[in-house]
Amino acid sequence: MKKIITAAEAAALVRSGDTITTSGFVGIGVPDELLKAIADRFQDTGDPRDLTLFFAAGQGDGKTRGLNRLGADGLLKRVIGGHWGLIPKVAELALSGRIEAWNLPQGVISHMYRDIAAGKPGTLTRVGLGTFVDPRRDGGRINDISTDEIVRLMPVDGEDYLFYRSFPIDVALLRGTTTDEDGNITMEREALILDNLSQAMAVHNSGGVVIVQVERVAAARSLDPRRVILPSALVDAVVIASPENHMQTYATAYSSTFSAALKAPEGALPPMALDTRKIIARRVSFDLPVNGVVNLGIGMPEGVACVAGEEGLLNHLTLTTEPGVIGGQPASGLDFGAAVNTSAIVAQNHQFDFYDGGGLDMACLGMAEVDREGNVNVSRFGPKLAGAGGFINISQNAREVVFAGTMTAGGLEVAITDGELKIVTEGRARKFIGDVEQVTFAGRLAAESGRSVQYVTERCVFNLTSDGLELTEIAPGIDPERDIFPQMGFRPIWSTPLQMDPRIFREGPMNLKNDLLHLDLVDRLQRDDARNLLYFNFEKMRIRTPHDIKQIQDRVEQLCAGQTRRVDVIANYDGTYIAEEVEDDWSDMVAGLTDKYYGTVTRYSSSAFSRMKLGKTFERDRALHIFERAEDARAFLSSRQTGS
Repeated sequence: MKKIITAAEAAALVRSGDTITTSGFVGIGVPDELLKAIADRFQDTGDPRDLTLFFAAGQGDGKTRGLNRLGADGLLKRVIGGHWGLIPKVAELALSGRIEAWNLPQGVISHMYRDIAAGKPGTLTRVGLGTFVDPRRDGGRINDISTDEIVRLMPVDGEDYLFYRSFPIDVALLRGTTTDEDGNITMEREALILDNLSQAMAVHNSGGVVIVQVERVAAARSLDPRRVILPSALVDAVVIASPENHMQTYATAYSSTFSAALKAPEGALPPMALDTRKIIARRVSFDLPVNGVVNLGIGMPEGVACVAGEEGLLNHLTLTTEPGVIGGQPASGLDFGAAVNTSAIVAQNHQFDFYDGGGLDMACLGMAEVDREGNVNVSRFGPKLAGAGGFINISQNAREVVFAGTMTAGGLEVAITDGELKIVTEGRARKFIGDVEQVTFAGRLAAESGRSVQYVTERCVFNLTSDGLELTEIAPGIDPERDIFPQMGFRPIWSTPLQMDPRIFREGPMNLKNDLLHLDLVDRLQRDDARNLLYFNFEKMRIRTPHDIKQIQDRVEQLCAGQTRRVDVIANYDGTYIAEEVEDDWSDMVAGLTDKYYGTVTRYSSSAFSRMKLGKTFERDRALHIFERAEDARAFLSSRQTGS
C-alpha cells in the first residue's frame, strides 16, 4: 500500500522546471484528478512553476477540463503537443507568446515516447515533409519566442527525412482502472490503452517519476498478468481518483460497450438526420473500400461511421481511429476515440506504425481551408489554434484521402426539397481560398506521387490533379456559377462534372451495400479487340459458390467464342475473396480457359496476402505472374507482346 498516496501528495512530487507528459485522447484516459491537484497546488502556493508539457493527442473538453487545468500564467513555460483544439486555455498562452510552444504530428510524438524509452537520440520519419512542421517552413513553431530547433531536415540515402530530437521526461501523469497493492495497473474499464506503457518506460528510463490515477485497489498479485498494462516496476505512485475526475469519456461516465465488456445490438446507435453533415458523410461512403481499412478523423468525418452502420457496411470494412480502435463503429463528439463492437484496441503508437507504413486503404479527414494547389489547413486559422493531431500522419500515408467539410462555414443553412439541395443562407467564411494560412496537408507532394485525393462538400466534389483542383460532381439543384465559384478564391478546373447521386439527398436508406458489394459481370469482364486483351476486374468480388464460378466461365466463353487467336489477359484481384472450399474449382476453371483461349496472363493485387493466396490457388500454373500494381502487370504484358 506504500505506493498509494493522495492527489495532493502526488502533486508535490512535481518540481518547478520539470518536463511532464500526460495520457489521454479527448476525454478518454485523461488523469483529471492529478491535473486538478497540480493546478490547485499552483494556485495555493505558486509551485510548481515553469513546467514543460509534452503530450500527443488533444486532452480536454474545449472548456475547463483536461489540460485546460494547466492554462495559468507561470505554471507552464514550454509546451510541445499534437492537438490543441480542445485546450483553448493553453492555446491562448501559446498564441499570445506567454509560453514557448510547438505543434508536432500526434503520431510522431507517440513514437517519440517509445524512442525516448529506448534511449534513442530521436525519431526519424518522413511524416511532416512539406507541411508547417518541415523546418523549411515553420519547424512546428507556434510563436516567435519558440526558437529551439526541435525538428530538422536529415537526408538519408538521397531522400529527405525529418528528425525529431529526443529529450528526457521527468514526470508521467497516467490513468488506469485497477491497481493491486504492489502498483500493477490494469485498464479494463478504459475505452483506450493509448501510450501509457511507452510513456511510463520513457519516464522511468529518464530517471523520473510515474504517477497513475485509478478507480480501485485489488489485493497484491491478484491481477491477471495478461491484463496488466503498467507493471509495478514502472509505477512510483498511485492515486485513487474521485468518480467525477475519472469519467470514461467527457460525455459518458461509463459504457460497457466502450470498454468492450459488452457488444451493442445492431442498430443501437440512432440514424443521423438528413442535414449537411449526413449529405457529406453519405457521399464519402460511396468511396468506402470493401474489405479495406479506413481511418475516420474527428469532426465531419465522424458521420461516415453512422452512415456505414445505417447502410449495413460495418461488416464489410474495418473502421479505425488513431488512438488504437480497430473495427466496430467509432463514437462521435466528446465520446470520440471510443467505439462500440470493436475487433481490437491496440496501443496508439502501434496504430501509427500501421498508418505510417501505408496500411490505410482510405482516410476521411476534415478540412478548414483548401487552396488552389490542394493544400489543406486544419491546424491554424485566424485566432484559432487547432493543431495537427494525427492529421499529418494519416493524410500523408493513406492510399486514398477524402477531405470532408462544408463549402463555407459560419451560418450556412441549406434546404433539401424533392431530392434537390438549395442554399438558403451562405456561410460567412470561405473554405476554398487562394492560399491556406498553414499547410497541414501538402497537395503538390500528393499530386506528384499520383495519390487519389478528393474534397467532398455538401454541394460538390473536387479531385486533386497535377494542375490543381478539378470540379467533378455537383449536387442536384446547385448552379456552379451561382453556388460554387463565387464562394471560392480561385477558379477550379472543370468541363463536364457529373451529378452527385440523387439518393444522397433523399430520406431513407440508399441501399449502398448493393452498389459496393456487387458489380455485374458485363462490367467486370471486358474485351478490347484492338489490343487483343481481356480485362478482368475482380476487385472486391466475393466468390463463394460453384454457381459464382460458372457465371464467370460462361461470360468468358461468350467473349471468346469464335476467336482465331489466343487473347492476353490482365486480372485485377485487389480485395478479391475466394472461399477456401471453391479454390480448387476456381483454379480448374481458370486452367481450362487458359488452355482453350488465353495467351499471356498477368494478375495483380496490392495486398501481399492476396498475392500469396493467388500463388497457392494457381500453384500448378508454371507461367504464373502476379504483380503488386496494375502498371507492373501492364508493363510485363506489353513486353511480352512486343517481344522485348
